[in-house]
Amino acid sequence: MKTKTLITGIVLAISLLSACRHPGGDKPAERTLRAFPYPEIPAVYTDPEERQAWFLDHFWDAFFAGDGPCDTSAVLGVDHGEVEKQVATFTQLLQQIPLEQAQAKMRHFFSQVEQRQAADTASHVFLLMEEIVSRYLYDPNSPVRDEDLYLPYVEGLASSRFTREEARPGYVYEQRMCSLAPIGSRAPDFRFTDALGREHSLHGVKAKATLLFFSNPGCYACQQIINTLQAVPGIGDRLRSGSLAVVNVYIDEDLDAWRAYEPNYPREWLCGYDAAGTVRNEHLYNVRAIPSLYLLDENKRILLKDAPVERVVSWLQNRQNQ
Repeated sequence: MKTKTLITGIVLAISLLSACRHPGGDKPAERTLRAFPYPEIPAVYTDPEERQAWFLDHFWDAFFAGDGPCDTSAVLGVDHGEVEKQVATFTQLLQQIPLEQAQAKMRHFFSQVEQRQAADTASHVFLLMEEIVSRYLYDPNSPVRDEDLYLPYVEGLASSRFTREEARPGYVYEQRMCSLAPIGSRAPDFRFTDALGREHSLHGVKAKATLLFFSNPGCYACQQIINTLQAVPGIGDRLRSGSLAVVNVYIDEDLDAWRAYEPNYPREWLCGYDAAGTVRNEHLYNVRAIPSLYLLDENKRILLKDAPVERVVSWLQNRQNQ
């Protein structure tokens, strides 16, 4: 991993944030807020991977060691919007390392939040970070959402003594749902039916990579994803050669609407509906919102889970000759 990957991740994360900016009130003019304190990597670390590991381990140290107002405009004296940007930065950097390591660093992050709250129980830091992290990592509209990274944080929220009791059942539920179909596991198999009445199974699809697309007929966001995927250079050749398959599945109940709309889908895609309602009824996948994208390898192991289309396109472009 090159050092520039770290810098690129920071710039990329910050650039994605305009859609997720917190709508809190204006900052009081008389207050002076501090800048977010990035950790300085000791010179003794020269290996790029070691430098990035150290940076992530200590990303929040100086922030939580500081002090200042905690309200709708600031968290520990840092502008609320700036803290949001750093949560996205931290998330994007974690997405560049192995999942097991990333989850360990997210657990450490949560422990730092708890420790800071314990040091000043009158502070709102736990509640403010709870809101920011939940929204950025779990909201279906977040450009950096990541259920597998949210899992260790929501595990903490489900059991922490600082969690509001009225919110705890919701976090227990989210913990269970985020545990479904983790990255690296084999995608749960299910059967679906195409427009001609033929049955297929997800595991029966033969391709080096499979994009599982949960969509609804006439859905604007779904059409935007279709347009984006269709514009990927060489996508048609990959679909025709069998190196890539797109499995587009409808998991709701209005089959007449699906049948009427089905001719609008790309002909190179394998499109169908879940006639038995297996995906929803058996909670095979945590489909919180439509559309939802899962990227699978040749053996149907999950590479990307409920991923923003930009991450899917990046993966496809980085493997354009495969």
